[in-house]
Amino acid sequence: MKVAEQRARTGRRGTAVRVVALALAGAGLVGVTAPTAGAVGEGQPGNSAHRGGVDARALNEALEGVVGIGGASSSLARVTEYGRTAWKGAEGVGDFSTGAEASANGRFRIASVTKTLVATVVLQLVGEGRFGLDDSVESLLPGAVPGGGSITVRQLLNHTSGLFDYTADPAIDVDHATWLREGRWRSWTPQQLLAVANSHPPYSAPGTEWHYANTNYLLAGMIVERVTGQDWRREVERRIIDRLGLTGTSMPVHATGIRGPHAHTYLDLPGGPVDVTEMEPSEMDAAGVGISTTADLDTFLRALLGGRLLPAPLLAEMLTVAPASGGAQYGLGIHRLTTPCGEVWGNNGGTGRGHNSALYGTPDGRRLVAVSTNGYRDTGQGWATSQKLLATAFCGRRPATAADAAPTG
Repeated sequence: MKVAEQRARTGRRGTAVRVVALALAGAGLVGVTAPTAGAVGEGQPGNSAHRGGVDARALNEALEGVVGIGGASSSLARVTEYGRTAWKGAEGVGDFSTGAEASANGRFRIASVTKTLVATVVLQLVGEGRFGLDDSVESLLPGAVPGGGSITVRQLLNHTSGLFDYTADPAIDVDHATWLREGRWRSWTPQQLLAVANSHPPYSAPGTEWHYANTNYLLAGMIVERVTGQDWRREVERRIIDRLGLTGTSMPVHATGIRGPHAHTYLDLPGGPVDVTEMEPSEMDAAGVGISTTADLDTFLRALLGGRLLPAPLLAEMLTVAPASGGAQYGLGIHRLTTPCGEVWGNNGGTGRGHNSALYGTPDGRRLVAVSTNGYRDTGQGWATSQKLLATAFCGRRPATAADAAPTG
């Protein structure tokens, strides 16, 4: 989640949206954790030909910079145009023990990008008349949080509930050494995590200020379960993953590994690199437990922005920025960023333990960019290299028609 490669407490299990949006406002560029080299077809390194409306050489160079200059152990990215891959790349080492290269098709932890899928399911339930966006949390989850009668579903989704972020509690927000020793394999239930949040006073009164809090999506997942009688994961699977054929996407409960091909994630510690690819994911729950691929993420965002998952009125609600969110420009599980080439919508995330992801697309869903970056060494250039990658992806030459976007796999 760390877009600026900062370990923002409010973004450890979700997204560092505040850091991202403020940095973007000053820089005028999109920023996310950046990708890597190795493209497809005519977009091989050393070939400057444009493919599918993008500058493959520039993207390869930007991706290489994420690893070489930015200090990531590996990164992968994909640019999709009109639903077809225009470029994809991978850079860096996928496994330190074998020296295997990272694969552009690998799976990775998507962290707070999970929130966008969860918000979509919540809005689908609203569309089915199960409850309203302005219904109170108390009416749906009686006694779940103090003052729940004044907090709405909408305020959960746009982070204006004022609730304390449970991941900022000292029991969870620990340094790497403590986490490796005590927290890496600890199992949590949603009720335990909610109790952690409830042990702290709220940041503010509901609806008055924007505070990024993973607690909001913990509650969103609980609402989905209460209303449907199914775990929120099952509803995400049924309504999104299965419907769109996202074969590389999963929402684990306690499974510690990543199934299928994937790059390993490492922490650069004084004693040497530590492989932290495997971890107990329950601490992230509906706020960020997902695993996916760049292809699946692009497919999801294209379907979302294209109106396949939500009717137009509810998609409009989703893309309505909360007035209190200020520079974060946060809607309902999605946020708006401004690039030199116009606005893009999406989300970014990070586990705080090296796994970082980002997913953004143009409002019409024509061009989409998905990125996974395994942060390793803090060179101080991670944010700059991420900016370059995203700006290159969105500001490259665009085809005039869908027919001009050549598929590359």
